[in-house]
Amino acid sequence: MFKQRVLTVAVLLPAFVACAFLLPTAWWALVMFLAVVLAAREWSGLGKFQVLHSVALYFLLSLACLALWFNRELTVMVFALSVVLWIVAVPLLLWRRMPMRADAVAVLGGILVLVPLWLAMVQLQENPALMLALLAIVWISDSAAYGVGRAIGRHKLAASISPGKTWEGVGGAFFAVSAYAIIFHVFWYPSFDLNYLLGAFFAMAVFGILGDLFESLLKRGANVKDSGTLLPGHGGVLDRIDALTAAIPLAALLFPPT
Repeated sequence: MFKQRVLTVAVLLPAFVACAFLLPTAWWALVMFLAVVLAAREWSGLGKFQVLHSVALYFLLSLACLALWFNRELTVMVFALSVVLWIVAVPLLLWRRMPMRADAVAVLGGILVLVPLWLAMVQLQENPALMLALLAIVWISDSAAYGVGRAIGRHKLAASISPGKTWEGVGGAFFAVSAYAIIFHVFWYPSFDLNYLLGAFFAMAVFGILGDLFESLLKRGANVKDSGTLLPGHGGVLDRIDALTAAIPLAALLFPPT
């Protein structure tokens, strides 16, 4: 399993970086759209959608992305709506442990989760180096939470949703992103205020944890371990972007193009 994970990353990460730096915006947007379509397919699987609901999800996802491509003045509103989703609706769903059902609300949920991610990735590609640095916040947070949780984790964060996550892991994530914020400020972007970076990175870490927990809730409701099997050793696309769906629209709002 570990070997598969490493090989998958070894193939996908260089391809992702190359696309981010080399592709024109339109082609990058298309690549990201294909990624969210794959994620939408897994979303419909977790919700056990009927054909009608799956078609509605693909159609509305395509329509929303196309509309936003030609109407960028709605960008800030989309990101703000995403933030509201993750700080209001998702914590309520986690608290109530509400599984996803195959209905119109679940279709709308897929749109609200995936479209802001697509739009954020398109906007952030205007500065690909910054985009990768912001994506690294989520990867560092997730890795630190996993490592610290495995080493010293005792107090469960949400035992009925994701038994492996601990409060000690959360503390490890916060420590890691704090160190990263200092490195980010000193070596790469001294023009950003350090206090602002610390607050932004903490917020992104929290949102990433919410995204991770939310996908765990969906998988538990569907009684599956992974959202799919597309990525050997990792599961599905949603398994890899769960934290990003919450954190990256926030990042695009906090670090707008200059």
